[in-house]
Amino acid sequence: MGKNNGISPRLSRDRALSAVVEKNREVEEEPREKGIILTYQVVYKPWFARLARRMGLAGDQARTKRLELDAMGRAVWDMVDGRRTVKNIVDKFERDFQVLPAEAEASVTVFLRELGKRGLVGMREK
Repeated sequence: MGKNNGISPRLSRDRALSAVVEKNREVEEEPREKGIILTYQVVYKPWFARLARRMGLAGDQARTKRLELDAMGRAVWDMVDGRRTVKNIVDKFERDFQVLPAEAEASVTVFLRELGKRGLVGMREK
């Protein structure tokens, strides 16, 4: 899962919606009654590692981070299976949560983009 998660940052809407979403296999999942906690490693950028070392912190080590998702976030996370496209996830989210198509698309795409920035998911063209 590269820096841009396998997809050009300037994709058309149609190409982005047709991308397949995959989970980072290194993410640990801890189901909760009404959501899920995702645990993942964040590696410091080289410039930050140098700064941390100068300040007496352990800058070369990866940090463990946790992200707690509510029921809606967990529903989207659970739909990410390496086979479904963004559009498939949007459509299922729309049906399951009975929201308008535009609202479903906006919510899901923003959420997936944020997960991608954190390195929790990647996308590839079909």
